[in-house]
Amino acid sequence: MNVHFIAIGGSAMHNLALALAHKGYQVTGSDDVIFEPSKGRLQAHGLLPEVFGWFPNKIHEGIDAVILGMHAKADNPELLKAQELGLTIYSYPEFLYEQSKNKTRVVIGGSHGKTTITSMVLHVLKYHEKEVDYMVGAQLEGFERMVHLTEDNDFMVLEGDEYLSSPVDRRPKFHLYQPNIALLSGIAWDHINVFPTLENYVEQFQIFVDSIVNGGSITYNEEDPAVVQVVEQSQNTIRKFPYRTPNYKVEDGKTLLDTPEGLMPIEIFGQHNLNNLAGAKWICQQMGVDEADFYEAIGTFKGASKRLEKLVQGNGKVAYKDFAHSPSKVKATTKAVKEQYPDKRLVAFLELHTYSSFNPEFLKEYEGSLAAADEAIVFYLPESVAIKKLEPVSTQQIKSAFKREDLKIYTNASSFREVVFQKNYDNTVALFMSSGNYGGLDLNAVKDLFG
Repeated sequence: MNVHFIAIGGSAMHNLALALAHKGYQVTGSDDVIFEPSKGRLQAHGLLPEVFGWFPNKIHEGIDAVILGMHAKADNPELLKAQELGLTIYSYPEFLYEQSKNKTRVVIGGSHGKTTITSMVLHVLKYHEKEVDYMVGAQLEGFERMVHLTEDNDFMVLEGDEYLSSPVDRRPKFHLYQPNIALLSGIAWDHINVFPTLENYVEQFQIFVDSIVNGGSITYNEEDPAVVQVVEQSQNTIRKFPYRTPNYKVEDGKTLLDTPEGLMPIEIFGQHNLNNLAGAKWICQQMGVDEADFYEAIGTFKGASKRLEKLVQGNGKVAYKDFAHSPSKVKATTKAVKEQYPDKRLVAFLELHTYSSFNPEFLKEYEGSLAAADEAIVFYLPESVAIKKLEPVSTQQIKSAFKREDLKIYTNASSFREVVFQKNYDNTVALFMSSGNYGGLDLNAVKDLFG
């Protein structure tokens, strides 16, 4: 099969390209810019475009499928040529469904936790040598790619993202997968650039639950009222399995999970991650892994990339980084670190970086999200606000939104870098939270402060 990618350099897109090449497909692609690590990985497999840009002459009738990435625009020259020729054009999730329509599809959805839960499930299955197809939103230890496709495997495990499918398909990705087995971890308003109201956002999850195939199942977090309401309101003829955070305790900086065999030390920590673990256990059991085997495997799970990832520890000092940026994730992550290290001072560094986080109405959602931190510092670049063509956001607006009078706010990259490197970290945990890069802050250099 001959497949062409429009916008091949994206995190998800390049992983799909690698998976199809591994499967034996002929793969070509284009993009106007490609960054690392996508660039190096595509180059290593002979898939990096020779020249960046869009070239309609790459599109011909010998192409069996065109896969369109979100980075492309609706007037992309290659897309227009493909439409003119009447070629089959897929969005990323549409193509994944085509690859898995004869398999049992397991879809993990939710505003938060879906990458971690998907990663836990895949870790457990790999530990017990159970082969499955998959798509996950983070690079996992022991996995070569974030996407794996075969003809033979019975299951396909998919991280179910609620963001839009493509520039010409405005449906959320997880509406297209039609799960046999689904999970819903939590609902907290996000992506306000495409879901302008909370009601509109919640509706996407209602559609997701209703898209589960007849006789399928929904495993859901019964501690989230919004999730419970969505699941209970659904008239879909599916089985419903609630889960909740298991009992655990923290001793000497180690989390111990309560299991039928007694307390078991685990590598991950935080109430939100223990809640994720409970959901993953239900999913694994539905896929044929019994409870004892799940616990054996999950004890070795160290977390998904960029999710509460330990940067360095030494001399009574610890530093973590986390992808957390939405209010619910920031609150859960900050609380988790303070619970794990109750006797240490917690300094939280949060970068506001996304479209939603600069919206005055959405900013109010951050109230109390940094309450668990002993010292809270917010960084953002006014240039980022301007690039997104949004109204300027003042430091007073941010302070009012967080409802924290001692909140420190920095809007200059060099000033922020200075405060990070001059701070005394004795008996301290530093938590860096962002989906950006703090204006170019070198986290490897930060590690030296904790050596």
